[in-house]
Amino acid sequence: MNGTEVEILPSAKKDLRRGFGFYERQTSGVGLYFVDKLSAEAQALQFTAGIHSKRGKLFRVKSKKFPYWIYCRISDSMVYVRAFLNARQNPSKIQQREKKEEKFL
Repeated sequence: MNGTEVEILPSAKKDLRRGFGFYERQTSGVGLYFVDKLSAEAQALQFTAGIHSKRGKLFRVKSKKFPYWIYCRISDSMVYVRAFLNARQNPSKIQQREKKEEKFL
């Protein structure tokens, strides 16, 4: 999807802040690395969005560096990143969040 723009929505930015806090408490500097890597992976969706598996109405992409899923939707020439979810959490919490994000489509 060359020429596509990527927008990280407020709900996803909140997820990044939460992940930053978690990783920064583990080791100083890892929080910033986390945000940089996941943001870069989200930006790469401008080229690869739409080829990933779908969960309901959202595309779901596994992060290469962290145990996180990136959720997005595609509309015209935009990729909207809706969430960055920790893949290690309780599956029912992931499903709840997936349903919540789908309500905003």
